[in-house]
Amino acid sequence: MNQYRTLSSAAADTIARNGNSWSAINPESVARMQLQNRFRTGLDIARYTAAIMRQDTADYDKDPSKYTQSLGCWHGFIGQQKLISIKKHFGTTKGRYLYLSGWMIAALRSEFGPLPDQSIHEKTSVPELIEELYTFLKQADARELRHLFTELDQAREAGNQVLEKSIMDQIDNYQTHVVPIIADIDAGFGNEEATYLLAKKMIEAGACCLQIENQVSDVKQCGHQDGKVTVPHEDFLAKINAIRYAFLELGVDDGLIVARTDSLGAGLTQKIPVSREAGDLGDQYNAFIAGEEIESMDQVNSGDLVIRQSGKLIKAARLPNGLVQFKPGTGEDRCVLDCITALRNGADLLWIETEKPHVGQIAGMVNRIREEIPNAKLVYNNSPSFNWTLNFRQQVFDAWQEEGRSLDEYDRDNLMSVDYDDSELAQEADARIQAFQSDASAHAGIFHHLITLPTYHTAAQSTDALAKEYFGEQGMLAYVRDVQRREIRDGLACVKHQDMSGSNIGDDHKEYFSGAQALKASGKDNTMNQFG
Repeated sequence: MNQYRTLSSAAADTIARNGNSWSAINPESVARMQLQNRFRTGLDIARYTAAIMRQDTADYDKDPSKYTQSLGCWHGFIGQQKLISIKKHFGTTKGRYLYLSGWMIAALRSEFGPLPDQSIHEKTSVPELIEELYTFLKQADARELRHLFTELDQAREAGNQVLEKSIMDQIDNYQTHVVPIIADIDAGFGNEEATYLLAKKMIEAGACCLQIENQVSDVKQCGHQDGKVTVPHEDFLAKINAIRYAFLELGVDDGLIVARTDSLGAGLTQKIPVSREAGDLGDQYNAFIAGEEIESMDQVNSGDLVIRQSGKLIKAARLPNGLVQFKPGTGEDRCVLDCITALRNGADLLWIETEKPHVGQIAGMVNRIREEIPNAKLVYNNSPSFNWTLNFRQQVFDAWQEEGRSLDEYDRDNLMSVDYDDSELAQEADARIQAFQSDASAHAGIFHHLITLPTYHTAAQSTDALAKEYFGEQGMLAYVRDVQRREIRDGLACVKHQDMSGSNIGDDHKEYFSGAQALKASGKDNTMNQFG
């Protein structure tokens, strides 16, 4: 289908119906603006990206090598540049998403200033960032299409019909920068009604996939810190239902829910669920509660909690703040139960927050889950909270030790040392890090790999390097050599920052609206011309 000509023809018909008063309107200009604004609302985006993600999950079920990836974002420009780079280097955005991290919103987007990942930032900042990300992605589309329109005009002026057809084909088959965003709704920012209301805002902003965790909302902690408190299953399922209702109300029938369990590292619960019969979810949850068997009522003090557990009366172990403790060593069993329960009750994907990146550990849990839910799939946090170098060097050390290899030259507790960087062990560890995503997708059911906070760290690292040199002996050479010259050599679009910010698109609009009277910024004196 020749979309460009179809839209131009439709615009011409509309203009003609309105007579001479619309004669200044150019139908091709209308078509160009329509193509540059393919997605009119966030719901258009949510429906479009949900279909993509559903297809990707189906493709993964057939072939686990077709896993997907994303990087976390805290600003629209960051997300835009990632997708521009992906298209430049790989020619397609397929299988590449964006991740919206609650941690980065708390640390970088709150009006209170930098905050810990405890759901104490403004909840409205979450849908606002989703909208911002898609605004920047749509602008990237508009910019790239504008370049194609310019090339089309030049081909026509030269009378080159072959080139004109080639460019027209590129316009009609243009692949958008708009991709799925997996968005972090934390623990729902309140009760199930609060979760529903926030979910609606996030979906209306364009989110097709929401990730929710089973922690208590008002004492939520970062998944890689201590002090996590989980909720009983019925509380979590109510929030999963709330999100599903939000998707369906807004007509995003293919919307996806990622159910995250923090049980592996959570040793506390705030609430003892009601059990109505042996073996129900409440009974299974309470079976993990730590406590002391009661043989006499003299053991029970005012305010103690007493539950029946495996036919015995147990006084639940509680902290001074009233939180109830789980039995040590039960985290993995609780994770498996959480995941099976979530998938049976409306979730589409799982997230198991672990304390280290270990394929064997993850596969052990996923294999147990798949005994009940054969197509269970994970979204996995390739977290910067892990010391990847140390973890994998220790994994290699332990594997070699089990094989009986001599390890006299290595100190397991000091494997992070630069002294080992060129060692055989370090090279094997790096090879395993490189293969981690493909191995984990093939053997541990991971459909999607993400890094939550990559640009938080890259921004800090690049700023440190520039500040060290610029304010030191290198002066302006630090910027020119290490930033601008690399932008030019690597073909980064943002070296022409005026074009990147939409200056040329604005010039086009001025010409559409004002004709020959348009005062444009892209003339011969624009210094961006220095970049060719």
